[in-house]
Amino acid sequence: MKIGVLKTDDVRKELVGEYGEYPEMFADLLRSQDPTLEFSTYEVQHGQYPAQVDEVDAYLITGSKTGVYDDKEWIPPLMDFVRKLHDQKKPTIGICFGHQLIAQALGGRARKSDKGWGLGVHSYEMQETPSWMSEPTNSFNLLVTHQDQVDTLPPGGRVLASSEFCPMAMLQVDDHMLTFQAHPEFTKPYSNSLMELRREAFGTDVVEKGQASLQNDIHENMVAKWMLEFLRK
Repeated sequence: MKIGVLKTDDVRKELVGEYGEYPEMFADLLRSQDPTLEFSTYEVQHGQYPAQVDEVDAYLITGSKTGVYDDKEWIPPLMDFVRKLHDQKKPTIGICFGHQLIAQALGGRARKSDKGWGLGVHSYEMQETPSWMSEPTNSFNLLVTHQDQVDTLPPGGRVLASSEFCPMAMLQVDDHMLTFQAHPEFTKPYSNSLMELRREAFGTDVVEKGQASLQNDIHENMVAKWMLEFLRK
């Protein structure tokens, strides 16, 4: 399988040397489940897209510091491309910004939450067990860095998992789009480094709570398996 990564942001320059860019993080995560996977990266933040939708087997939209509602010239073309993927029923996964963008592009809504920043390890409760999931669970933990959230589902969307902090944390749209607010590609060291780097922006109290949560387990490998099961179903 060849996955096209739609890259919507760059890792902070202070961290990229140690942790790599987002496409590398996703490749490391997903190849832990299937070493034969191939990846192509498209810098959609700079207007780069595949020549044809079927250039790859599936797509993954990364996270970004940008909000889906921001006035950035590259966002409307990306929303148009998401609608094209939706029309062609192309298997697509959205992560954080990608999760919000898919919802917004297809008729839902994402906005800045009045709950503020979510950092560190968050826990989610499953609301529905889809048929493609081979190892059902009642809950799972992942790393997060976000203050924007989806608050309105797009047509055909349903909530698979939620938390008190983020009620629409894992969504499926029809049978070909799967989205997560959290970051299965993040590692605890990267999350900790990001919190330290942005301590002033996040707020010390929120950072310290997020750092304390890093003692909890995360289930990134289980979620990576879900992602591949969804793309291959």
